[in-house]
This record gives sequence, C-alpha cells and structure tokens, in this order.
Amino acid sequence: MNDPHMASADIGFSSAESLLEGLTNRQFTSVELVNAFLERISAIDAPDQGLNSILALNANALEQASVLDKSENVGPLHGLPIVIKDNIQAIGLPATAGSLALANRPVTQDAELVARLRKAGAVILGATNLSEWANIRSSMSTSGWSAVGGLTANPWKYKYSAGGSSSGSGASVAAGLTPLAVGTETDGSIVCPASFNGCVGIKPTVGVVSRDGVVPISNSQDSPGSMARSVRDAALLLEVLSGQSGFVDVCENSDAFRVGIVGEWLSNDDQANALFADTCAVFAKAGILLSEISIPKMSEEVGEDEGTVLFHEHVEDLDAYLLTRAGSGVTSLADVIEFNSANSDDELKYFHQDYLELAADSGGRNAKYTQARKRNLDWALNKVLLPAISQVDVLIGVPYGPAWLSTLGLGDDFSKAGWMTHAPAIAGWPIGSIPMGLVDGLPIGLGITARAHDEHGLIRAMSIMEKALGFGVMRPNFIR
Repeated sequence: MNDPHMASADIGFSSAESLLEGLTNRQFTSVELVNAFLERISAIDAPDQGLNSILALNANALEQASVLDKSENVGPLHGLPIVIKDNIQAIGLPATAGSLALANRPVTQDAELVARLRKAGAVILGATNLSEWANIRSSMSTSGWSAVGGLTANPWKYKYSAGGSSSGSGASVAAGLTPLAVGTETDGSIVCPASFNGCVGIKPTVGVVSRDGVVPISNSQDSPGSMARSVRDAALLLEVLSGQSGFVDVCENSDAFRVGIVGEWLSNDDQANALFADTCAVFAKAGILLSEISIPKMSEEVGEDEGTVLFHEHVEDLDAYLLTRAGSGVTSLADVIEFNSANSDDELKYFHQDYLELAADSGGRNAKYTQARKRNLDWALNKVLLPAISQVDVLIGVPYGPAWLSTLGLGDDFSKAGWMTHAPAIAGWPIGSIPMGLVDGLPIGLGITARAHDEHGLIRAMSIMEKALGFGVMRPNFIR
C-alpha cells in the first residue's frame, strides 16, 4: 500500500464500530483519537499535499473530545470524530457551500442533523470541501472545486475527479481521514463521490433526514446522507441522522431477496459494464435471486424537466434560507450572482454562473414549474420505478464509469456515466452505492435503489451484496 502516512494508516482505515469499541474499552481516549486523525489530515490533506478534501477544521474539536472523555457514554457515536459537508451548519465551522459569499457569515445554530450527531456523542472534526453551491452553479463547473476550498483530488489518482458534489466527504472517507462523513444529494451527489472514491454512500428517502440548516437546492430532491467505508458503518450513521433504528441490525439479516438487473442502467464504459456483469455472476453464485428488467430509456425532455424543477425551486429555497442566515451579506440568489460578478477574479476564474442566472430568472414555482414537475414525477414513478420494482425488492445498475480527469475550466466529462440516479432523485427514493472493483486503477460503484422509505431493505441488500463481493475496505493508492 502506498499510504502517505503509514504511522496513522491502521487507525485511519479502522471501522467506526471498531473505533467505538476501542473507546468503550478505554484502549484510547477520544482526545487521542481526534489527535490521530488531525495528524493524518495534516500529513495527507494539506493543500500542498494535494488531496484537499477538508475545507475547515473545528478549532474546538479537542476540547469537545476532552469533555466526552470525562462524561458518561451519551450515545452511539460517543467520542467518535466525524466530518460534515460544508453546506451544513455547525457552530465552529463555516457552512459556506464553497462560496466566498458565505465565507464570513457566522454560524450561530447547528443544523438539526448536527444536533443529532452531537447528542449521539460525535466530535464534529471538520467540514469537507464540495462542488460550489452543490454543483448547481455552472454548466461548465468542475466537480470538487469551490472558491473557498479549491479543488479536491481523488485519493486513488490525484489528477482524477473526486466526484460531486460531496467531493470532500467521499475523498476524506476513502483516504482514511475520518471514519464517517455526511454528504448531501440532489441527484447523484452522494452516489457519484462514493463510486469515484471507492466507499459506501447512502442517500435516504427525501425527508428521512432533516434539511434544517442545510444550504438548499431543491426541497423536492435534496437529502443529506451517510458516507463510510462499509455498509454497516454507513447504516450506523444513518440511524443517528434519521432518528430511526434497525439499520445496523438488518446488516445481519441474510434472508432471500429479489434483485432486478436494469439493462438500461448501465454506464457508457465497456470495462465498467463488464465488471458489473462479473458482479452479477458473483451474486448468482451466492444465491441472490436475480432477474433482468427493461425500462424505457431516459429522454432529453426528462432531463430538461428536471433542470426546470431544480432551477425554479432553487431561487425560492435559497432565498428563504439566506434570509435566516445570521450576519450581514447576501440575502438572495440575485445577491449571490452580483457578489460573484464583483469578485470575478476569485469566483469566476474557471467557469461562470449560468445555472445560478437561470434559477434567478426562472420565476420560482410557477405554472411552467408545476407542469415540469408533474411530467417528471409521472416519468420517474409510472414509467420507470414502479414498473421496474413491482416484482423485486431492489434494483441495481452502474451509475458511473470511472472518474474523469479534473479539468478546471473545461467542465466535467459525463460521457461514460449512465442515468441510473435520475429517476430515484426525481421521485425522492433512496439510493446507495458500494464498491464493485477497479477499472484502470479507479473504483467503480454498484448502484442500488429501493422503494421510498424502505431504507431497511436497501441497507440489507447492500450489506448482503457487500459480503458476497468480499472486498473489505478498499485502500487507495494515493498516486500523485
């Protein structure tokens, strides 16, 4: 293994559950654990080291760990360090969404999901970099870049994309800088970085995890979710985020379940699709019940409708959020656009803000929006998801090919991606990703989706598939 900081590698790649066990058995303290991860972050993630997944560290993390060391066990994450995406409010962290427009706006209240993490005993170690404004800024944006945080690299090969928009969350988990991370997804923003970085991501049903205190794009599609190096760890985090129970327990349930292989949900990369075929053969050998399913292909009109929905919701939802943010500064999307123009040397040096401008000019939730949303839901539910899943428990496919080269100013290369994420995103259904191998030294994720509010079924299927594949923790090569 080519780890840049071998002294911390073992603890860096330990599971959340094993670290919690060590804390409970007093093999080490929370202060010692936090210090170990801070040392690893300093050695691997500093901008001059090139990974750049952590946008900001919590200056009070060691103090919080010390308090937890002296207290009775307060919850399932007692003393465990965790990072959150920097579009989530946490006192002590900036919550900029990657934008300089929010860089000096104080955070005076925790997001509800952060309050849940603190109540569970987690130490909020830092905030992760992201695609600025969660990738709804420009048609030419580069995933993983923000004006505040710079460009996050992929820990497998630094010149390649870490995906987006939860770029830093995926890269930091994959690089062993944290046992757990929180990401957010509107369409693919957890699944993509999980796939590209070789970790596990779960976007739950929209509404299962609170979005209070999270910088929004779309009320109908946004959802925070969990990222980890195993399904079990991701399930543990999702229990805390959602306030629901039983997600970890179903990881031990090996009862038979039915899987639909969706032929239209392949990537546009032949090697990734061959890996998927091999993966399905492993599942069949393990006794997983498989059936092939066909659905109508996604049309350009569907994508245009989804864009219409997101733009029309974004202007209203972001305006409402900015009015609640403490401190002075931008109070509307129009203000953000004006700020970017006034600070173009920093904000617009690689790409412009056409998506923000489209959202600002959209008119909000008007008749055009209502019609687009109706067509979008009809397609996602009645044409795709409900017919496809009617005879099975989960659906699988290949959402993305291998990561593309990061090219600032030239945009992302989605030419090898599939369209698996779109229907679950539009319908608000849960979706997850687990590693299924490598193509040219870069991870490929298996996409799994289940019915709305069937997180238990999704996680059970993900866990059984993870065990059948038997990879264990995938450690990146850190090729500079």
